[in-house]
Amino acid sequence: MRVISGSARGKMLDAVPGQDTRPTTDRVKESVFNILQFRVAGAAVLDLFAGTGQMGIEALSRGATRAVFVDQAPRAIAVIEKNLAGARVRARAEVIRADYRRALERLRGQKFDIIYLDPPYGGALLNSALNAVELFDILSTDGIIICESSAEDSVICPDSLAVQKVYRYGTICLTAMRRRGAEND
Repeated sequence: MRVISGSARGKMLDAVPGQDTRPTTDRVKESVFNILQFRVAGAAVLDLFAGTGQMGIEALSRGATRAVFVDQAPRAIAVIEKNLAGARVRARAEVIRADYRRALERLRGQKFDIIYLDPPYGGALLNSALNAVELFDILSTDGIIICESSAEDSVICPDSLAVQKVYRYGTICLTAMRRRGAEND
């Protein structure tokens, strides 16, 4: 696992020990940032279910203004902190150790331009997190949500959002969502 582009390009990132965390592959990560293209520079990013923190670190490396990393596992938080320091992007990061719902409630009132959701596969947790993102209204007006899931999972879009596009990479699916009315911008 490494940072693909930007100020921390080539920096190797540590993985979370054990089998509880599934890092996003370099191929999928590169695809995510191709989808985001010019949205990253200056963006506020939320990396929910952050694991190693690689997605938020990649965004910071590419010029995001700030990133918030959320995970409830102590080992994941320790790895995120180490990876942030190694990539030299810690000053623009906030790390929250909490379950997703408590973290989102705490972030209420803030707006994020990019929200990356990559919970354990299975669908229910992803859909619950999407509903909480809608409830706490943390997506900026022109923001985008990228959901990583198993291709077998059923991703249910909340009422205030619309699916912009679905991308498939073997057994992995990326679903891009925006606010209704903004999806065609």
